[in-house]
Amino acid sequence: MSENEWQGLIADFERHLKAEKGLADLTIRNYKADLQPLYEYMRLRGISDMRALDRIKLRGYLAWLTELGYVRHSVSRKLSTLRTFLKWMSRKGIIEGDPLPKRGMMRVEKRLPRFLSQEQAGRLMDAPDIAKPTGLRDQALLEVIYGAGLRVSEASNLKVTDLNLSTREVRVTGKGSKERVVLMGDTAKGAVGLYLREGRPKLAGKDSGMTLFLNRFGGRLSQRSIQEKVRRYSVKAALPSGVHTHTLRHSYATHMLEGGADLRVVQELMGHASPATTQIYTHVTNSEAKRVYLAAHPRAGEGEEN
Repeated sequence: MSENEWQGLIADFERHLKAEKGLADLTIRNYKADLQPLYEYMRLRGISDMRALDRIKLRGYLAWLTELGYVRHSVSRKLSTLRTFLKWMSRKGIIEGDPLPKRGMMRVEKRLPRFLSQEQAGRLMDAPDIAKPTGLRDQALLEVIYGAGLRVSEASNLKVTDLNLSTREVRVTGKGSKERVVLMGDTAKGAVGLYLREGRPKLAGKDSGMTLFLNRFGGRLSQRSIQEKVRRYSVKAALPSGVHTHTLRHSYATHMLEGGADLRVVQELMGHASPATTQIYTHVTNSEAKRVYLAAHPRAGEGEEN
């Protein structure tokens, strides 16, 4: 399925949600956001027809979401939206029947978010070729996502005017159009400053406006392009498979907590509405601490007799 076909299908679904269900614009935006990973999954798996989405492929999709680091609550919400979408397509005759059973699809083990070690994150940051304008852009992009814990949508939508390099502050518009101010370190500040001086002017065109991260045509770097660049650079840096933009956000939170940051501070910087969302990273750091302890301490062997 081409992107144009997907967008046409989503536009029809959006009209259904608005005209027949009477949903609010914000709710409809959330529905569309919940469905976007499905198209990405279909593209990556070479699934070109909605009728090919059987129970096995949909279970694989839910497992894929979990592997990307989505927590169980988020996967459940996407599953609920998917049910509505599939029922609508079935009624429209786009697919035959509803491939989702009424229950039993969430047998996906709840996993802790995947994250990079600090050494792995450093290798990823160094992967772009900064002799090129696009390399300067990509290094600045990676440094900002990891250094400020941004979502891919937040990074894609950044404007030059959102930055204050002197204070190392970044104004971010997150979920629900909520604004927050996050911080970036000296390394990210240096990479962004170099990109603004030597990279962005060579990419900018008449329609670039104040968009921060530009593609080679001078337009805004899309979320999909950012995701693809993270994947490509992770391969170049010889990182484990499955590194995603969200992996950098998970790594940011984990490394902040490992460094002694307060949970509430990390919650605010990441734009989490509830501390329960951020709490999962304490499980990550506790799990890692236990692993390191059991491997390193001479008297930490499990099951030793007194």
